[in-house]
Amino acid sequence: MAEGGAARRGRMSVRLQQVLFFGALLGSWWLLGALRIWPRYIFPTPDGVAESITRGFGGGSYLPAILGSLKRLAWGYSIALAGGTVTGFLLARINWFKNTFGLLVLGLQTLPSICWLPLAILWFGLSEKAIVFVVVMGAFLSIALATEDGIRNTPRVFVQAARNMGANGIRLYSSVILPSALPTIVTGMKLGWSFAWRSLMAGELLYAVPGLGYLLMMGRELNDMPAVVAVILVIVLIGLLTDKVIFAVAERAVRARWGLQKRAEAKQQ
Repeated sequence: MAEGGAARRGRMSVRLQQVLFFGALLGSWWLLGALRIWPRYIFPTPDGVAESITRGFGGGSYLPAILGSLKRLAWGYSIALAGGTVTGFLLARINWFKNTFGLLVLGLQTLPSICWLPLAILWFGLSEKAIVFVVVMGAFLSIALATEDGIRNTPRVFVQAARNMGANGIRLYSSVILPSALPTIVTGMKLGWSFAWRSLMAGELLYAVPGLGYLLMMGRELNDMPAVVAVILVIVLIGLLTDKVIFAVAERAVRARWGLQKRAEAKQQ
């Protein structure tokens, strides 16, 4: 009971900090807008942005854009997740593959996702395929490297103990190596998703398709700063919801599996 009460107090303290911080941020934004230090077309007010968000959802322009962006993200990220996981496994288990293709993956990881756009346009033209390709390349490399690190960093004592108990081959990987590597793989999946999301926005800025990136471009073309900030807030909100609903749940499950959840809660208190 005492531990449960301490955990609840810790969560309430975190929520209070968040409310105070964002309340102060919103108040500062409103104050700067009321002082009119900058023109409204440069520094929009909170009520102007709220009106733009209401108009976007009420007018039916936001929902198709959100669905279009999420569809491209789902396709690209799924391909990157499957290919990155397999590639990371091969990098971790085959030395010559690590020494050759692994060096290429490591080098390309330093390349910003926006650099893939010219290549994608030359290969696929201004099309959906070009955007999906940029999304794939934005997420694939980080997932592959995280998978490799997770498998390679499996404690040798775990592997040795499993072999002493008769586990080999597929059973060794499914029962010991992959569960041990899962925390690192989940982290790579989370990073890959964030890179894929950024790559998607960059691709949609160049191609007139229903998407949040296209709405950003239209706001810029019309010199409508409230619309630009409104779309940015929608993008941020989708990112936060994805993190809290999908990846946070996966991370908690992994921590609980390895007995790390209580440690994380103790550090927050």
